[in-house]
Amino acid sequence: MQKPSPDRPILKKGHNCWRIAPAKRAAVLIDGANYYAQLAKVIRGAQKSILIIGWDFDASIKLLPEQPDYPKLGDLLRSLVEERPLLEVRVLVWSVAVLHAPSAPLPLLLGAPWEDHPRTQVRLDREHPLYGAHHQKIVCVDDTVAFVGGMDLTIRRWDTTEHLANHPLRKDPDGVAYPPVHDVQMAVEGEAARAVSDVARERWHRAIGENVPPVTGAADLWPDDLQPDFTDTPVAVARTFASWKGAPEVTEGMALTIDALSAANRSIYIEAQYLTAPRVGKLLAESLARPHGPEIVIIVRRLFTGKMESFVMGGNQKRLVQRLRRADRYGRLGVYYPVVLRAAGDCPVIIHSKIIIVDDDFVRVGSSNLNNRSIALDTECDLAIEGSDDERRRTIAGLRERLIAEHLDTTPQAVRDTVAAEGSLLRAIERLGCNRRCLRLIPDFGKLPTRPVFGTWLLDPPRPFFLFQRKRAKHDAG
Repeated sequence: MQKPSPDRPILKKGHNCWRIAPAKRAAVLIDGANYYAQLAKVIRGAQKSILIIGWDFDASIKLLPEQPDYPKLGDLLRSLVEERPLLEVRVLVWSVAVLHAPSAPLPLLLGAPWEDHPRTQVRLDREHPLYGAHHQKIVCVDDTVAFVGGMDLTIRRWDTTEHLANHPLRKDPDGVAYPPVHDVQMAVEGEAARAVSDVARERWHRAIGENVPPVTGAADLWPDDLQPDFTDTPVAVARTFASWKGAPEVTEGMALTIDALSAANRSIYIEAQYLTAPRVGKLLAESLARPHGPEIVIIVRRLFTGKMESFVMGGNQKRLVQRLRRADRYGRLGVYYPVVLRAAGDCPVIIHSKIIIVDDDFVRVGSSNLNNRSIALDTECDLAIEGSDDERRRTIAGLRERLIAEHLDTTPQAVRDTVAAEGSLLRAIERLGCNRRCLRLIPDFGKLPTRPVFGTWLLDPPRPFFLFQRKRAKHDAG
């Protein structure tokens, strides 16, 4: 496989991305505390538009829980529209969130006092196929700065990079503690932010029927203390939409995943909430079977929520991991789950991130999971950047080092030095070992079938489910 280059790029507009637009600045925000802190600064500068697109939304969260007097999100948005006569706030949430998501359902169903303003709308998006989810996580502010990634503005998303086993601030609004959680969001500024805003406006129009005009003449909202990872860089926007009411399906997200993984020469680094898609498993297995293919490091969650998720998503992840292990003839695979060490035993960290880094040449951050639903059933939005010059390649490599360092409770420089000394990501992870945090190898589950568990075609389908499409869905899922 030839290394990507300016002459042979991974990103192909119209195939694996919708638009490639320049970002004046772009930053990867690791974990909820970092994302929410920067988001708080940006929305406080909003003058004309705050557009939030989410799988879930809970206005009772605080973006800065470390500040006791900081307002709840809903109260903050209400104060902003009252202060600024041109500001409009729109929030669009997947309709089934009231039943399926962790937020409180009644405010989404019945409304809440903070919404009672003529320039504020909180709406449920019912424009989706049976069992399809609106899974995009987007916030656009004045079309100037946009955030895309794995984090909704809801409960159980905030955490610091330390992932303490018991953090006093890591609690739901009702005071119930939740486990450590790891996630990633990307912030972009400039034309890239306007491209993301176009995606959000199209979603709003599909759901509500209102045409929201682009924002013009907005001020610079990039926070002074947010150091960009990239400057003046092309950013690809990849979308996923199901076929619905005559509109064709859009599968840019999965095409981007496949093309990026296929281009790997030296290393693939993945963080995935779900790792179950047979199409991805087949590609990774073929890569492992090659004598000189890339090392593959995958960080996943160890535990799943509820019996149904454990059976389908957990069961299929076990089968896919075992499939990869059988293909790993040359010892180039490591599948791990992160933990925090404590006297009572390991405290697992929930992996909610969706990120792919290929060599030093490509990074993708977004909402797409590596499961069937993210192929062409759920709506998704992902951003990608290629390492088209030495500076960008150093930045992409540095991002991988930051992520591994966080999981191992060490420094990015220590990761960089150890990888250089060992000549291997896998050996570097083994050598760096455990500190307060650690990466544990996923256990060997023994001999398991390679095909997905029974009922996957119904519970984790790749496309809208109709009875007459059952055979197609079963084929795509397996």
